[in-house]
Amino acid sequence: MSGDAKKMWSGRFRKPLDPEFEQWQRSLPFDRRLLAEELEASAAYADALASAGVLTREELAAVRDGLKQISTAAARDPKFLDDHEAEDIHDFVERRLVERAGDAGYKLHSGRSRNEQIATDLRLYVRKQCDTLGDLLLDVCSALAQQAEKAGAQAAGDSPAVMPAYTHLQPAEPVLVAHWLLAYAQMFLRDRERLADCRQRANLCPLGSGAIAGTPLALDREKMAKALGFDAPTPNSIDATSDRDFALEFVQALALLFVHLSRWAEEFILFATPAYGFVRLPEEFSTGSSAMPQKQNPDALELIRAKSARVLGNATALLATMKGLPLAYNKDMQETQQPVFDSADQATLALRTAAGFMRAVEFDLARLRAAASAGGMNALAAAMYLVDKGVPFRKAHERVGQMVRACLDKGCRLEDLAAADLSAFGPEFGDDFAAALKVEAVIALHDVAGGTHPRRVEEQLKAIKRLIAEARSEAHAYA
Repeated sequence: MSGDAKKMWSGRFRKPLDPEFEQWQRSLPFDRRLLAEELEASAAYADALASAGVLTREELAAVRDGLKQISTAAARDPKFLDDHEAEDIHDFVERRLVERAGDAGYKLHSGRSRNEQIATDLRLYVRKQCDTLGDLLLDVCSALAQQAEKAGAQAAGDSPAVMPAYTHLQPAEPVLVAHWLLAYAQMFLRDRERLADCRQRANLCPLGSGAIAGTPLALDREKMAKALGFDAPTPNSIDATSDRDFALEFVQALALLFVHLSRWAEEFILFATPAYGFVRLPEEFSTGSSAMPQKQNPDALELIRAKSARVLGNATALLATMKGLPLAYNKDMQETQQPVFDSADQATLALRTAAGFMRAVEFDLARLRAAASAGGMNALAAAMYLVDKGVPFRKAHERVGQMVRACLDKGCRLEDLAAADLSAFGPEFGDDFAAALKVEAVIALHDVAGGTHPRRVEEQLKAIKRLIAEARSEAHAYA
């Protein structure tokens, strides 16, 4: 079978592959992006083979030099990886290595299987992406914290930077702008924790697992794991070659990240509409209309919102691919790679965009303040005013509800009710009622850990800034 003589597995076959199937089953067009991981793992494996006496000192040097040459060639020429014969990145590297190191390149596969190779490469890739995306999440959180600090600076004196908070998309209570921004920072910090947790579970080394039963050579798996920065070797060779939990967990963490990004994008899209007018879209993250000259569209936010569906789909595809597979490796697992790559790519671009958007967006603080002072959002404060006068909350709630109804009929606000009007709802109302309903007083009511009182928000901001600084310091030390 001359047409298939170069294939890694062709010895027992007589007939060539169907040409269309041959191209369809190749993974090099997408797993070529694992070249760096494949070269790194191959170098560690070559060292282990030399220690076991499989490679001579000269052969090891030739293999290592050949791997470096492949890396250099790929860096110099983007077309270097354009190979129409190699099945996958493992086959590609072996072919190029044999060209440079001769038969020593063939010896590198001693006791090794592509099953363990792809498991190792993917773990290295996911580990790297967890670190990269973790740093990008810190960038987003930093931008949110900077905007929160800027809004907090507006809170000096009698003009706190306030805004309406919503439940059911209806005006609920006023909060500090900084408080709202830091809510998203909390979401993204949790996303970073999930990626760090995923990284920890992914950080085991499959090298030495062979195809399924373990390598037949006396290789030092601990040493290989240490050389690649893994915490330890995988404990079971069958599981090691068939496990894609780390890939599933990684993409599921990104799916939840995109849920948060989508919620963030949706709220900014709403707040940028004329009906709200709370934010001014940065032009560098907007586009216009080819038909309507006045338009400024929130395309960056809309794309983030849409990409979330794509990553959610990737997570579902991974689960569906793995759900019925018997142990150990199956060709189906080739289909687990592209959802991982695509999810990482989309998350990288989305987080960079989100960080840039947050640094550039501007808030209409006057309009936010006006909205926070309208719509009866001080009704809870009115009820608490009565509670302070000894009225049970349930009765206070009912009375204030009646007052709100009266204001709707009169077309006025609670704080505009005259003394005569107030007396109809109870004797507890005094001259201090209107002052208790000012937005500053309403904000100050929530003086509890995690609340929107300026002092509590400042505590949140300091804590988040400290977490970001510590995380960056740890990442720098790790690097």
